[in-house]
Amino acid sequence: MKSEDTSETRQLLLELREEHRDLDLAINRMALDPRQDQLHLRRLKKRKLKLKDWITRLESKLIPDMDA
Repeated sequence: MKSEDTSETRQLLLELREEHRDLDLAINRMALDPRQDQLHLRRLKKRKLKLKDWITRLESKLIPDMDA
């Protein structure tokens, strides 16, 4: 992976982690209020899972390939 690709990936990872953290806080707050829209809560949880998958894929791209 090129150096500039790596720095772009790292920056994207920072942004995605921040969004994931923000979603986690929002989900936790919403879960405390039983009057919250359950559909909206499920959508936020799905978005959070998609972000986690995306973060995992990007992190694996940053790990250098090793010869077996």
